[in-house]
Amino acid sequence: MEDEAPRLENWLKNNRHGQMSYMENHFDKRLDPRLLVDGAKSVISLLLNYYPSELQREDSYKISKYAYGQDYHFVIKEKLKELLDAIQDQIGEVSGRAFVDSAPVLDKAWAAKSGLGWIGKNSNLITQKVGSFYFIAELIVDLDLDYDNPTTDHCGTCIACIDACPTQAIIAPYQVDGSKCISYYTIELKENLPEAAKGKLDDWAFGCDVCQDVCPWNRFSKAHNEPLFNPNQDILSFSKKDWEEITEEVFLKVFKNSPIKRTKFEGIKRNINFLKN
Repeated sequence: MEDEAPRLENWLKNNRHGQMSYMENHFDKRLDPRLLVDGAKSVISLLLNYYPSELQREDSYKISKYAYGQDYHFVIKEKLKELLDAIQDQIGEVSGRAFVDSAPVLDKAWAAKSGLGWIGKNSNLITQKVGSFYFIAELIVDLDLDYDNPTTDHCGTCIACIDACPTQAIIAPYQVDGSKCISYYTIELKENLPEAAKGKLDDWAFGCDVCQDVCPWNRFSKAHNEPLFNPNQDILSFSKKDWEEITEEVFLKVFKNSPIKRTKFEGIKRNINFLKN
């Protein structure tokens, strides 16, 4: 991670992480998996498609597609556990840990190093075959393996994501100011949304998919085949009025196993009131 170290340091120094103070923690562990897993020798990167077969109705506040189904942390952790068990069955004593976006691991950087895709101008990992609507996870193990090589960048001269970002969060090719991202505003930011963002959130109430939706490589996105990611029908059918009138009781019941729980009821109400007023 020699290239990533100065880039991450610079990103943090310029406060591109906003109030996501956890990004400042465990700097060394982000760059060296051996500090996370004793005896680590290999990072196995995996992708899991979440592109839905159905989308929300037009007259609704928007929810990022990754949150249509059940919380991916639990779904993928279970799959990684099965994979590690299968490796141990075949090889014997193998020590390792599974990671799903919940520890100081540079998921996209490892996935790019392993040739699963390239990091695009919107800072997402993109593949030529299926675009970018997938989760990234890792098994870090104490096995020596045959390693894959990075692929090449296929963004070319395209700047569709930069042009389309409603808040100009993509401040230059391959550089995102996380503190201006709609996903940051609607999920990570715990205080009131800034007045400067008024009228710029494009009806997004949880997350944002704009820079992925406009990416030409996502023309090749195919619907996933993971039943647990199947859309919550309430998310698909809710109108703006339904969102505006949602009660805490309904919220807790409907989004019991959903990533949307992360904002809590107060957070989703704050976002919708900001969009509405």
